[in-house]
Amino acid sequence: MIDISCIIINYNTSEYTLNCIRSILATHKGKISYEIIVVDNASEKEDYFKLEKGIKDLNTSNLHLVKSKQNVGFGGGNMMGVQHCSPCRYYAFINNDTLLPEEDTFGKLFKFMEEHEYVGVCSPQMLDEDHKFRMTIDHFSSVPREILRRPILEFLFPKKFLNRKVFYDKPTRADYVQGSFMFTRTEDFNAIGGFDTNLFLYYEESDLCRRLLKERNKNTYLIPDVQYIHFKGASTKKNVVMKTELKLSLLYNIRKHYGFWAYKILLTHLQIRYFFTSIVKPHYFPLWKVLLRGANISESIKNKQPIKP
Repeated sequence: MIDISCIIINYNTSEYTLNCIRSILATHKGKISYEIIVVDNASEKEDYFKLEKGIKDLNTSNLHLVKSKQNVGFGGGNMMGVQHCSPCRYYAFINNDTLLPEEDTFGKLFKFMEEHEYVGVCSPQMLDEDHKFRMTIDHFSSVPREILRRPILEFLFPKKFLNRKVFYDKPTRADYVQGSFMFTRTEDFNAIGGFDTNLFLYYEESDLCRRLLKERNKNTYLIPDVQYIHFKGASTKKNVVMKTELKLSLLYNIRKHYGFWAYKILLTHLQIRYFFTSIVKPHYFPLWKVLLRGANISESIKNKQPIKP
């Protein structure tokens, strides 16, 4: 059994993926046993061939490429990677648009998890490409969070809602950490069934950390003395389609964890909000129509992904 299986998803951003892999290989040499599983999420042929060639050129025995015929999203892509992992003690789910600049990042997280059995997920502190602070922790989605907004909750209830914009100087418990880097114990992850693949994009990390807490009594921690760089947004472009996907995932998550009436309250709030938004910004009208239809997860772009040869 190896120590860590690292899973990275590529989708039409092979240069980021290859740079991420190189940073891992350069900073982890013989200290722990690990492998890297790269899942190509049905990229265009040119990008896939570039990725395939780049991986072959690295000529590393612990690096494996898996090709999906369909874009199955963040959770689905990671679960495909899990199916190709060797038996291991930990999974490291890392976005391809990240770099690991520090020596032995995996080893430091491994040591922390080994010493803290009550932790289910941990993450290093995220930095931007200029090595400046990026928010890494967040609060579970809820009706109050979406209606009152995070800053108000952090001001009114600072013990329950930690300030996301603080650079903490010691390991800190949080509701969840960003999905760009999640380090989790294999036993716990497998016991709860891993990522919910009904979610195509967004809220997968929140859902996972919440289920680990509810079903396994395992907490999530930020480890600030370990850091990584994230070129945030490089792999996911922002537009109304993605905004719609965000709201579909949010409402699915709310209904799953809080029930029908919480979902209904938030749906009504969003319907009213985006009705007025659409008047000022007409390109939001398709999003409002989806909300008016109930924003069922079946409208996710996951169900519109073609199967490629």
